[in-house]
Amino acid sequence: MEKKKVLFIFQEITPYLPESEKSKIGRFLPQGIQEQGKEIRTFMPRYGSVNERRNQLHEVIRLSGMNLIIDDTDHPLIIKVASIQAARMQVYFIDNEDYFHRKFTTVDKHGKSFDDNDERAIFYAKGVLETVIKLRWAPDLIHCQGWFGAIVPLLIKRSYSDDPLFKNSKVVYTVHNDAFSETLDAGMWKKLINDYISEEDIADIKEPNYLNITKMALKYADGVIIGSPEIDPAVTDEIENSKLPVLDYQGEEEYVEEYNKFYDQILDNN
Repeated sequence: MEKKKVLFIFQEITPYLPESEKSKIGRFLPQGIQEQGKEIRTFMPRYGSVNERRNQLHEVIRLSGMNLIIDDTDHPLIIKVASIQAARMQVYFIDNEDYFHRKFTTVDKHGKSFDDNDERAIFYAKGVLETVIKLRWAPDLIHCQGWFGAIVPLLIKRSYSDDPLFKNSKVVYTVHNDAFSETLDAGMWKKLINDYISEEDIADIKEPNYLNITKMALKYADGVIIGSPEIDPAVTDEIENSKLPVLDYQGEEEYVEEYNKFYDQILDNN
């Protein structure tokens, strides 16, 4: 039987970033799923705080070189890769000088969200999917983590729905306790409209706050995982209203096995 393929679109992975709830899952979940017999590909943004020399990142020339258009502006897409030898696992990095060379992830040194976080999230999501197309690798399941990956379900079910690599892909979205208080750029919805995505499709993010972005992700996902012991009660309500299959929060000892079972459940739901 052919191995099932799982694409991980993560916001953080240790050791490239300091240990956190999300970065530890980003490090150990793909390895665990690979050990459960599935084939994996793993992505994260190449934030400026990622030490390229220490972590031995190098550019993949054959994958780099295309431009992604965000808000009518071309932005070069650079792909880098590094290996976690102990896990026999590669991590692909989405890089762009305008969006990811600052020395912080999603907030500045004062804790304020970057004004262009909407474009950074769009670029990251599109960058991953375009790279997977170049790899000619068809994922059976796509697991995106945290609000920075919330655009992925929309893109898979609308922009890339006719692409033979993605037309059968299922999407799982992990909700974390990572709410932000600011509202993203009010024109975010306009930057997502194309021949496949209508204004109606993204009506939820006419006001692009954390709750509405999460709501949009749930609208297009096939399953949802609770990634934190506690999450925003309003998000809990949205999850219940979505009627999606849900995997409740799992502790460190059992989460890999339970996530793997949940993936199989989602894949079996035709």
